[in-house]
Amino acid sequence: MPSGFVTRTAGKVADRVPGLRRVPVVQLLSAAEIAMLARDHLQRLTPEERRRVVTLVRIGRGRPGRLSDAQHDELAELVAKLAPRVLVGEAVSKLSPVPLPRRLTHGPRRR
Repeated sequence: MPSGFVTRTAGKVADRVPGLRRVPVVQLLSAAEIAMLARDHLQRLTPEERRRVVTLVRIGRGRPGRLSDAQHDELAELVAKLAPRVLVGEAVSKLSPVPLPRRLTHGPRRR
């Protein structure tokens, strides 16, 4: 059980951040868990690859048509290395009250 000091400190922080008291704790914890999952997936890239993803997204401004074919292929390769389907599957399974089948969280089996 938290000490009085921790409770008072958390209360003071909640007073200073607008709207924080209105956010339910479950939503806050869920958002933190998803952020940690996303961080784990971003760690799959080297720092140089992460910088390159940011550069390519800036060049494209969120539109694939603005990138050359080589840049588009490079970005697709880097995003595939992040395994977005696995990230979404892990996030859904974290938030789901029941266990989900593996084929939903990781995709169909490859033959």
